[in-house]
Amino acid sequence: MSKLPPALEQLPSVWKRRHLLDLESLSAEEITAILDTAQAFKDATNDCRDKLSVLSGKTSVNLFIENSTRTRTSFALAARRLGADNIEFSASSSSLSKGETLIDTAKTIEAMQIDTLVCRHSAPGAAQMLAKNLDCCVINAGDGPHEHPTQGLLDMLTIRQHRGNIAGLTVALVGDIAHSRTARSNIWGLKKLGAHVIVCGPSTLVSRQWEALGVEVAHNLDDILPRCDVLNLLRIQFERQYTRPFPSIREYALLYAMNRQRMERAKEDILIMAPGPINRGVEVTPDVADGSHSVILHQVTNGLAVRMAALWLVNNVTA
Repeated sequence: MSKLPPALEQLPSVWKRRHLLDLESLSAEEITAILDTAQAFKDATNDCRDKLSVLSGKTSVNLFIENSTRTRTSFALAARRLGADNIEFSASSSSLSKGETLIDTAKTIEAMQIDTLVCRHSAPGAAQMLAKNLDCCVINAGDGPHEHPTQGLLDMLTIRQHRGNIAGLTVALVGDIAHSRTARSNIWGLKKLGAHVIVCGPSTLVSRQWEALGVEVAHNLDDILPRCDVLNLLRIQFERQYTRPFPSIREYALLYAMNRQRMERAKEDILIMAPGPINRGVEVTPDVADGSHSVILHQVTNGLAVRMAALWLVNNVTA
């Protein structure tokens, strides 16, 4: 398939940005435009299996300084499904390991006439810094604990597909809120689309300061569970922690893991989500992760659609 799908031709031209750096700065209309574009790509390409040539001649580079499975692979596939060339950058075998700065590395790559740089980095603000110093399009694939915009978007697309409308839903983000870029992107996006957001976890990982963002803070999953339409179960990010936030994994699982007993007290149509990677038996038990309420693999499929949308949108803005 080489022609732009009719559904995409009919979408309103709300998107005017050459970069996708966060969801905090986006309007509800811009977020909806990305979701509509992703859905159109998914519908027109048989769940993103078919190839288009709408970005033929473009080149996208994955500059991932942190490890990744889902995000990196889906950005690579998204570029290729759109007809673009995709280059994978390996930090360990690059001049970064010799002391070259991130900006110098990025400028070197840009000098090879690329169109889009997809960046994942452990430092908050890395993608924003690159966008200020480069002429090519920049997409943030996760910057430390700050934001992960395409993860937030694919989560919202999944909710929208299963519930029809996000406005009015109660969505709980459960787990390591303090260190989660996924939580931050979800909060910004869900709030702008009209959801009630609850952040839940141990007090060492979920402080009352989150209330300043307009979300409800809870420390007891069982108390909020009957009200929730969606549970997004976040991984405990030990790699970003300097002290152990709770006595043991067993205790955390006892208080916060979604298991069969908790499913019996939840709404009949509750959605169970997780951005991955999943630690089975910690955030969620295998029977729930693989059960009928789980949309975890739907999130992965939608990640490909969202990243196709992001690449297409930023590359079709007239400078």
